[in-house]
Amino acid sequence: MRIGLLFIFLSFTALAQPAFSQQHFKKQIPAGNYSGICPLGDNLFAVVDDKAPTDGFHVMRLVVDSLSERITEAEYMGYRSSGLPNRDMEGICYHPSTRTVFISGEADNEVFEYTLDGQRTGRRLQMPDFIKQAESNYGLESLTYDSCRHLFFTATEHVLPGESQVRLLAFGDDLTLQRQYLYQPDAPLSPKHLYGISALCALADGRLLVMERQVRIPRLKIGASALTRIYEVTPADDEQLEKTLLIEFKTRITLFGRKFANFEGLCQVSPSLILLIADSQDRYKGVLRDWFRLESISPSSM
Repeated sequence: MRIGLLFIFLSFTALAQPAFSQQHFKKQIPAGNYSGICPLGDNLFAVVDDKAPTDGFHVMRLVVDSLSERITEAEYMGYRSSGLPNRDMEGICYHPSTRTVFISGEADNEVFEYTLDGQRTGRRLQMPDFIKQAESNYGLESLTYDSCRHLFFTATEHVLPGESQVRLLAFGDDLTLQRQYLYQPDAPLSPKHLYGISALCALADGRLLVMERQVRIPRLKIGASALTRIYEVTPADDEQLEKTLLIEFKTRITLFGRKFANFEGLCQVSPSLILLIADSQDRYKGVLRDWFRLESISPSSM
């Protein structure tokens, strides 16, 4: 009798869950600490891993069906290593005119350029000295390239010491700092929440997305939750950025569910779809998964 009731309860719980395109590929994609993603073209994506053995990036082949909003094929294509030490790689973007990628590192708060086989070119964004003030583990988390404005955008995960807002930095194709903007991140939901800006994504229509996350992990792990919010901003002449909430969702660990996902990477895959990738901490204790999630975005109202 109890088994029957439990089965009915579990069935009802499954039916009551909201539908969304969140997937994982245990056999096709190796466990990782994935923290940033960008498209390279031809269904190929470069992905950084902040715990990889060396500095560099993974390459994955992901085929996205825009109609069903699902990933229909996933294939791991290997790791492109620079041969240099891991520097806590967090964000990655593709630069079309040079056919190279740029990667932000939180350990050194630098953004270096790499060839598509993983070697450093020797070039880097000319990062201002004040970024070095970023607290440990709260430095350069995000990176994107805006093909409309021909600008790289990056930001620290938290505000710098002594300041009240995050500085969003814009660098030109010559790799020099062009503009600074001020962005007001959400306050933590509680003192126990880990929070901050985890990713930026420049859209093809000129908008810029900012992904913030709030994560709470109780000692026993059951009840852990991650709140993800994606905001739209429009960098223009004003220094102060006004943000508009586009997407909000929460994932959890429950007795019967393992959908919890700490999303750290974000990129655009079609005019109406964005792709998120989560950090599973190498599929921690077999509970966490390397989640991919597709979300719809509305056309620009600009």
